[in-house]
Amino acid sequence: MEWMAWTWPTAIFFLIIAATLIIFTILAIKFPETPRMGVLRMETTRGDRLFIALLGSAFVNLAWLGLLSAPQWGALIVSFFYAVAVFRWV
Repeated sequence: MEWMAWTWPTAIFFLIIAATLIIFTILAIKFPETPRMGVLRMETTRGDRLFIALLGSAFVNLAWLGLLSAPQWGALIVSFFYAVAVFRWV
């Protein structure tokens, strides 16, 4: 798989995503959740909020790369606070 240019940061990223999905699956089995209504005025579950947080974080990172010349760590911090807000209020 040399053509994919795997690096340690890339591998760690995908391992963290896989671990998050496994943890959320275990949580869904052990602690079933009823959907709740948030600021979007639609019912969401943990998985829905995870998807919204990951998708939004991807857009934050893309915007950071395209608009700013600051280090990518700043986008990580913004994405973290965005994800916290999604899980809290969406």
